[in-house]
Amino acid sequence: METRELRYFIAVAEELHFGRAAERLGMAQPPLSRAIQQLERRLGVTLLERTSRAVTLTEAGAVLLREGRAALDAVDAADRRTRRAAVAGAPALVLVTKAGATGELLPKLLDAYAAEPEAVAVDVILCGPGEQERLLRDGRADVALLHLPFDSATGFDTEDLRTEGQVAVLPAGHPLTARPHLRMSDVTTLPGLPMPRWPRLDGTYPDGPGPQVRDQTQLLQLIALGRAAAIMPESARPHRGEDVAAVPVLDAPPVTTVIAWPPHSRSRALAGLVRAATRL
Repeated sequence: METRELRYFIAVAEELHFGRAAERLGMAQPPLSRAIQQLERRLGVTLLERTSRAVTLTEAGAVLLREGRAALDAVDAADRRTRRAAVAGAPALVLVTKAGATGELLPKLLDAYAAEPEAVAVDVILCGPGEQERLLRDGRADVALLHLPFDSATGFDTEDLRTEGQVAVLPAGHPLTARPHLRMSDVTTLPGLPMPRWPRLDGTYPDGPGPQVRDQTQLLQLIALGRAAAIMPESARPHRGEDVAAVPVLDAPPVTTVIAWPPHSRSRALAGLVRAATRL
């Protein structure tokens, strides 16, 4: 398969409409339809069921959509990393992590690695929720700190760094802050303090009564104002200020922070960073 064919198929599979996919690709619809038919003939499978009213993915089409995205990500990653390697002064490693999610772990990791004899420059990208995986897959980052079960580490090599419980973050003075611990149901059903809504990868927000938030700083301010409540890992709890309070949540799923990297990487610098992380 050619990358051009994969891009054509992915556009149709995501839009489920040949006209919209052709417009998205900047081409006419007839050659797009012929390209998809040629791809199906070569593979010997039906990828899309077409009727006069709808286009739907077959089981084989769903597999190619998933695998095709991964393949194109790998091509884009090779392109980006190759170009970066040729730029004088470019950082040797790019690490991505969700802003505010790693607490003191990130500065400790950077300090520990900087003390290594063969340490190289590390550029840090602080991103929004769920973006680390995409940046790592498409080559904009070489290594990532992910948080399971919220992020997916499928297809990456990983090392576990720590597992921790979660806490409820509430406005200071709220009656629940006087308790030694809480349950999930105590927090998720609080009247007047809805849970936040984080953006999906396409930038849209799920439906619900909670406020739309983009980062932890915004969320903590909304909690301090009495407009929201949240459940977050223990290490991400605010350690300063009197506007919010944190209470352990007994039945919240544990969160495991992992360091993740592409399995084909042979970077000695990356290996050194991973060793420094596991020693912590």
